[in-house]
Amino acid sequence: MSTYLLRRFLYMILILFAASLLIFLLYALMPGDFVSNNMKLTAERKAELREIYGLSKPVLERYFNWMNNAFHGNFGYSLAQQKPVLTLFNEYIWNSFLLAVTSTFFTWLLAVIIGVIAAYKQYSWFDTLVMIGIFAAMSIPSFFIGLFLIKMFAVDLKWLPPGGMLTTGSNATGMEFIREVADHMMLPVIVMTLLGVGSLTRYFRSNMLDVIRQDYIRTARAKGMRERVVLYRHALKNAMLPAITLVGFELPGLFGGSLIIEKIFNWPGIGQLYMQSFTVRDYPLLMGFTMFIAVLTVIGTLLSDILYHAADPRVRL
Repeated sequence: MSTYLLRRFLYMILILFAASLLIFLLYALMPGDFVSNNMKLTAERKAELREIYGLSKPVLERYFNWMNNAFHGNFGYSLAQQKPVLTLFNEYIWNSFLLAVTSTFFTWLLAVIIGVIAAYKQYSWFDTLVMIGIFAAMSIPSFFIGLFLIKMFAVDLKWLPPGGMLTTGSNATGMEFIREVADHMMLPVIVMTLLGVGSLTRYFRSNMLDVIRQDYIRTARAKGMRERVVLYRHALKNAMLPAITLVGFELPGLFGGSLIIEKIFNWPGIGQLYMQSFTVRDYPLLMGFTMFIAVLTVIGTLLSDILYHAADPRVRL
């Protein structure tokens, strides 16, 4: 295990180095930046700002300066927000994490339960309705579902707020604050769960269909075990093994935010901040966030490999 981890750590360093170079060149070589696109500044002021922020230096020199600062925990300064990039991450990323971790929990819970029942009752009316619902959820655009739920529950029924994280002018604290945030996040969580549960349910259903046809499942039934024990203790445990691979890709998703959902519901998350930075070409923030996602992706794949080996010792690292 230690040899494997050391080798993977060296690979991670090489991958992240290549990713950092690609990310920096992608943004640095794009035409225009925040200073040159700001029409309110004079030519003299633009030249002064480009010199202050180091935008007039050669590309490779800027890259090594950026990496040197990153190693010291400094991912740059957001020109549009006038704040350090890490400060903005700390302000916005936890809002996205709150939405993502809640929706991920309900997505996996519903997908496991529905997938197991649909596989057990294959070709039944329940399985047919599940398959119709899966393809419907996967085919309908997220913005349409979001706007439809806002129209129904916020505008017509007035049960839930249409967007934001808190009511405008709210000074709620304690349990009242938690209740208010929960009310505002209910609609975006429902949309994100509906979007994710379709493909994941089909994944679990397919895995369960393969597992319940195995000989050891027939043997367990022949021994007189209860069907619930056979399904959830034996079949589901082995059907979950391929899903462990997906766990690694959930990690960057938990912190990456949902661009469309946060925009529709005006949720103050990192995804909406990321889109705003694109419009003004705030490259320091864009580079820092993209590099952060790359780091999470590499760590996530390592965790999924280790978890897969822990769940099934037959798998060699």
